[in-house]
Amino acid sequence: MGETREELIGYLRKMIEIRFFEEKISELLNRGIVEGASHLYSGEEAVAVGACSAIKPDDYITSTHRGHGHCIAKGGDLRKMMAEVCGKATGYCKGKGGSMHIADIEGGNLGATGIVGGNVPVATGAGLSIKMRKTRQVALCFFGDGAMNTGGFHESLNMAGTWKLPVIYICENNLYGMSVSVDKAFPIKDITIRAKGYNILGVSVDGMDVLAVRHTIQDVVGRARSGEGPALVECKTYRFHGHSKSDPRAYRTREEEALWKERCPIKLFSERLLKEKVLDNEGLRKLEEDVKKNIEDAEKFAIESPFPGPEELCEDVYA
Repeated sequence: MGETREELIGYLRKMIEIRFFEEKISELLNRGIVEGASHLYSGEEAVAVGACSAIKPDDYITSTHRGHGHCIAKGGDLRKMMAEVCGKATGYCKGKGGSMHIADIEGGNLGATGIVGGNVPVATGAGLSIKMRKTRQVALCFFGDGAMNTGGFHESLNMAGTWKLPVIYICENNLYGMSVSVDKAFPIKDITIRAKGYNILGVSVDGMDVLAVRHTIQDVVGRARSGEGPALVECKTYRFHGHSKSDPRAYRTREEEALWKERCPIKLFSERLLKEKVLDNEGLRKLEEDVKKNIEDAEKFAIESPFPGPEELCEDVYA
């Protein structure tokens, strides 16, 4: 591992932050404090953390309806995030975006979206902006396997390949588009083969291994910064919860779920750091306790924050 001890512990901390944040959101949904849809990212933490650790603060990301993890991995403020999910005025979007539309423009997060594949053209536009401004930035575009079968995906990658835009298209392949298996939704086994149609690089990586994701994204980001164009990266991963809170997961076997949970990215990375003496059990316990306190602080901040007032109804509305 070429990473420093502080970096390695930082990746673990960030993954635990995402997991504890999602567990708190699940609890708040059950208590009726959070209302509406909320799509939890538990199980996929290594993708967001590994990818975002490989870019610079001034680089961009675009996110999905399952976007809490991306926002945290890009450096999002836990208080502002929790407030936004709770619909409070102190949230990133003043409580008007909610779970599926968190954006942190100053932090380079161009936003989550409730439209499957809707962020792919946005990332492509960001890539075009980077190329026109000659800033050597990159844009990471996160999306699920279902988004690969949308028209905007094809149009965007065709444009990015033609113009060699500095965009890394990251497919979080968690095996199901809502409740439809990738085996039924695709006529191909290797979805990265589609990259050949756009004359761009296509690679697959273990999405449960944070360092494997980091190193893969580092490689393709380096190519993009040097003008070699975009890449399509498939991260093989798994969501531990249903598509949303109302999903009974009847289309998955409990045996399948158990097998994937054995490959929990936090469990695997914790065991690795313990084995390599990067930290000990007491250090891990303290790390988890510290993250838990921060999540509880974010919850308190969100619950005590006000809802946006009726006088704000038409503010920030552009269409």
